[in-house]
Amino acid sequence: VQLQASGGGLVQAGGSLRLSCTASGRSFTLYNMGWFRQAPGKEREFVAAISRGGGTKSYADAVKGRFTISRNNGISVLNLQMTSLKFEDTAVYYCATDPSRTTPLARDAGAYVFWGQGTLVTVSA
Repeated sequence: VQLQASGGGLVQAGGSLRLSCTASGRSFTLYNMGWFRQAPGKEREFVAAISRGGGTKSYADAVKGRFTISRNNGISVLNLQMTSLKFEDTAVYYCATDPSRTTPLARDAGAYVFWGQGTLVTVSA
């Protein structure tokens, strides 16, 4: 499956952005999906994940209550609505597929197989 992330940009602290990830190739509904991010000089970290049907979601503590993950299986799109953005949210955001279909949803990047190219989110203080 091929993943294309979009929606990143420059936003002031307190603002909002909506990231999207469009999938093509194999059936989108085969996979749990996740968002990860990597800030300069830091390791890639888990942000959020969603089950194949969208009924189960998981968030990193750092974004809980501010970010919302969702998916539209009809058009093979994964979204990440980000609100109340903070300077420390600045990073390249990646979408990825987890074919394991396990619960609880995976938070380890090693569980994810296919990755998008990343989209840069810059939050100005």
